[in-house]
Amino acid sequence: MERNCDIKPPNYEKYVTVLSIDGGGIRGLIPATILDFLESQLQELDGEEARLADYFDVIAGTSTGGLVTAMLTAPDENNRPLYAAKDIKPFYLENCPKIFPQMNVFGEIGRFFKALIGPLYDGRHLHSVLEDKLKNIRLTDTLTNVVIPAFDITSLQPVIFSSYEAKRSPWLDAKLFDICISTSAAPTFLPGHHFTTKDENGSIREYNLIDGGVAANNPALVAITQVTKQMFDHKADLFQTKPADYPRLLTISIGTGVARIDKKYNSKLAAKWGILNWLFYGGTTPLIEIFTQASADMVDFHNSLIFQALYCEENYLRIQDDTLSGIESSVDVATKENLDRLVKIGERLLKNPVSRVNLESGLTEPVQNGGTNENALKRFAKLLSTERRLRQIKNDSRFPQLKIAANVRSLKGQSIMTCRKKPSYPMCSMKVVSPPINVFFK
Repeated sequence: MERNCDIKPPNYEKYVTVLSIDGGGIRGLIPATILDFLESQLQELDGEEARLADYFDVIAGTSTGGLVTAMLTAPDENNRPLYAAKDIKPFYLENCPKIFPQMNVFGEIGRFFKALIGPLYDGRHLHSVLEDKLKNIRLTDTLTNVVIPAFDITSLQPVIFSSYEAKRSPWLDAKLFDICISTSAAPTFLPGHHFTTKDENGSIREYNLIDGGVAANNPALVAITQVTKQMFDHKADLFQTKPADYPRLLTISIGTGVARIDKKYNSKLAAKWGILNWLFYGGTTPLIEIFTQASADMVDFHNSLIFQALYCEENYLRIQDDTLSGIESSVDVATKENLDRLVKIGERLLKNPVSRVNLESGLTEPVQNGGTNENALKRFAKLLSTERRLRQIKNDSRFPQLKIAANVRSLKGQSIMTCRKKPSYPMCSMKVVSPPINVFFK
């Protein structure tokens, strides 16, 4: 399948655009709700056919975020995204109860003994539905570049399935179905996944993978690292800019929520735990919760600090809810009531103020004059729309004589792009919002 992407090579435009989606099982409904809103804003600006894959240079996802990434970027028969963002919530509401069937017999005791002898769920429905939807679509077939982490338990190292890397390393060009199953294989919940790939010489590469959340539950930094790596390699389809040029990274990172306010664990309690309690306590999995949330917070803290230090914090938006409570924070309680509650949490999160995590308190705190997440997404939508239009104008085949002299200069948050052409073309301007970019044909 020939890869086709509406985003043109951004050689001299303003931004590299990155979308990142955390892992979290059924809590993927929270970012699904956020993404539905963002795509609707893009559609208001650019028409009903607008899709998130049209606007982001890189979409990264771990675990449930990897599933969402694949759904947003896999091509259909018309080479358009297989799913619109609005379709993800119905997919989760329909399939989560089948992926995570609730055990009513013996309750928590039954879960405990089942977890002792194998994964809580067999993963058959997840395998079936993904294989049916994704079929033979491969990593390099996606409509924009994707980054999906997994972890190989044989080599004991992360495996980053990256569209960039797959172009030069064919053994990474796996089927999206296999990648999604692998990144979702959360220890104790779903079985690990084994598959093989071949390179151009027919050599076989073997994978023994589990959930990418054990390495990078928040894949934003992995995505930025992949972008930076390509900058070092001077790839033509990325900005001709210096590596780690954060002011040119426009990044949205969406979490799946965390139950900080519950304060479920403490050192006095954990001091008495053996291996069973660390893996299973009161219907939760403390060890897995702790390391996945710790890695996600460290990524957010790193990104927030770097973007602020370089005076471009407005280019980084992290949306996360730390007020989940009880079963809301579970990854597998797929009752109708809980799933509906997660959708409402996502809707409420849109109205919450833009916040950042404070590592001292562990809580997210509102950003001064940051507005709401909804307002921030509207601003990002305008920036994304403008960026895409600039690329389309530059590459518009209707203007073969157009000589583009595209120089983007940032001056106190404002940028100007000038395009020179023959006098026969009329002058036009594109009116945009924060930062304004005017396009003049002179």
